[in-house]
Order: sequence, then C-alpha cells, then structure tokens
Amino acid sequence: MNYHGLLKRLQLPAGYTAPGELAHDGVRAHAITRADLRDDVAGINASIELIRRTRGGSWPTEPVSADFNYVDEVWHECEFREGDSFTYAVYDSRGQYLGCCYLYPMGRRTPLTEELLEYEVDVSWWVTPGAYERGYYTTLYAALRHWIEGAFPFAKAYYSNTEIPELPG
Repeated sequence: MNYHGLLKRLQLPAGYTAPGELAHDGVRAHAITRADLRDDVAGINASIELIRRTRGGSWPTEPVSADFNYVDEVWHECEFREGDSFTYAVYDSRGQYLGCCYLYPMGRRTPLTEELLEYEVDVSWWVTPGAYERGYYTTLYAALRHWIEGAFPFAKAYYSNTEIPELPG
C-alpha cells in the first residue's frame, strides 16, 4: 500500500492532557508559546546549519522572521491544545534557551511507510550551536527518552533525527 501523504494521528487516552512542563537532568521544557518568540527566532537563526545536519528534514531553509515564527508558534499552541502534536521550548536550569523538541504524528515529518506504522509518535529535536558544544544535544535526547517513557502514553517512539547520539550504559 502507498502511505504517501497519510498521517497516523496521535492516539491519546480519553481525558489525557500532555504535560505543560518537563524537567530531567538539568533540562527544562515547556509547551512553546508566543512568549518564547524572541528566544526561538534567535535560536533558529543561529542554528540553521546545525538543525539541517542533526535534525534533518526540509526546515529551516533560511532565517525566520519574528512575524513568520509568531504564526508558527500560534499553530504549535493550537496543536498542543488539541492534542494533535506537542512542541516544547527547551531551556537549561539557569533559563538559557537551548532549542526545541517535537512530538508529531507519524507521517507529518517523516513519510509514512509500512515499517513506520508500528510507531506511535515521531520525536525530533534541535539545539543551538552553543548548547551542542556543551553536550545538550545528547542530554536532550536522553531527557526525551525519559519523558516519552514516563510522561506520555506512547509505547513505541520513532526518533527521526538524522543524528542519533549514543547514550552511556
């Protein structure tokens, strides 16, 4: 069967509400809002090459404007509220912006295939160059694995980044 263009919606239990805030190992994430606009625009624009290399995909193609990103953040807020996807702005324990992470339905970011049907959520993330140099790319990956296992109702997550770090242990 050809699954091109199809989405596998997130299957959430009745009454489930995704956590608005998450914390693990010095990483703090909260549901992205328009209040994150300044940090997010600066982070994206400083990280275009790194995002393309580590997260992969077709975004971003060029620097984003505050106006463009405002609309994107409102869309993420609506998606979060409706349970269609979950996007988090990520900060360190001192409040320094690190990047973003995304929990999307299968087929939105990565084209759906027969092999990918077994997964329930597409997880991806990116960090700024400074955060990458300080090891937060791997730390955020470990935090995401921890959060998916403990805070979300997904039994099988697909980590779709191009660069998947090795975790100790």
